[in-house]
Amino acid sequence: MPAERARAQLSGLAAAGLDAPVFAAGAIEILRAALPFSAACLATTDPATELITSTVKWQLTDENDEEWAHQEYEVEQYNSIDVARRPGGVTTATQETGGDLASLRRFSEFFVPRYGFGDELRATSTVDGAVWGFVALFRDGPNAAFTPAELEFASSVSSLFGRGLRSGLVAGAVAGDGAADGPAVIVVDSAGEIVQAGIGAAARVEDLGGPPLGTGPLPFALVALVGAGRRYAAGRLGTLPRTRLRARSGQWVVAHASPLTSRDGHSTDVVLTIEEARPPEIVPLVVAAFGLTPREQEVVRLVLQGSDTAEIARTLHLSRYTVQDHLKSVFDKVGVRSRRELTARVFFDQYAPRLAAGSGVAPSGWFAPAV
Repeated sequence: MPAERARAQLSGLAAAGLDAPVFAAGAIEILRAALPFSAACLATTDPATELITSTVKWQLTDENDEEWAHQEYEVEQYNSIDVARRPGGVTTATQETGGDLASLRRFSEFFVPRYGFGDELRATSTVDGAVWGFVALFRDGPNAAFTPAELEFASSVSSLFGRGLRSGLVAGAVAGDGAADGPAVIVVDSAGEIVQAGIGAAARVEDLGGPPLGTGPLPFALVALVGAGRRYAAGRLGTLPRTRLRARSGQWVVAHASPLTSRDGHSTDVVLTIEEARPPEIVPLVVAAFGLTPREQEVVRLVLQGSDTAEIARTLHLSRYTVQDHLKSVFDKVGVRSRRELTARVFFDQYAPRLAAGSGVAPSGWFAPAV
């Protein structure tokens, strides 16, 4: 049957260790055989905040990203984060509106005028309780509603998408070249225009996949972050939005959005800050992305602290043989052969190139640019 064949193919693809864009493109092709659709968007997320960090689109373009982010984060209707709380982590626009798609602003103002879509299916890509991405599928025309059976199938394969997107986060070698230095600040006004940018902002944006600053839209992850910042300013998001991103250079960065407030108390512009991530922010994400069990994660944490086998065994109340078994499993999943390689893979991928380049420590306590 097409559904069973697609499920088996997705399972194999998710275990192949592909980077996220390659996995997403292959997954879309497999899914189409079992669940027909007219267009699709797969998004990766930061599991800590569930904010979008990258997208892979099929039969969609990037030119409408600002409008999409506006509808997703600023309009007072359900969004992807809400879908994660739906039964099975899946829903459709038809189901959310009782068939009255005109009542859903992103359809009446965006999806129908721009694309002519007749329904949208959204599913969360959840693994081990963490959301690693979202899947959005679209159909054309007025009689395009997704069926309950199709929702059930989408829910049944959502964890496979999660596994593929999760492993894609750490797939591929880190080049260590072309990484930007120092924090960057960008001010975006209420119309979505960049009105100010600090030194280094252009390099940061290009490293995140955007065009030269001022010549095109910001990467969708940053556009979405601006929208989330406005949602926070409106009191509809509980915490200041922030997300961890892996740049093209392989460097990990943290980006957050803070709304500015005028003297009369009204929120106006949004300030984006992008800076290199510190180990405490990235190590847990990287370890989780390798698909380690909770116990394996505890073992890795102690390895990174320099504990030997005996110390790990005492701390975790395990035998040395059990610790060795856990380490062997960790080595297999991470693709290394020793503790030293494990530490380098989890911790030093980001920082070793700077050490090799002779970067010293600046007064801030972080790496200074190499001279």
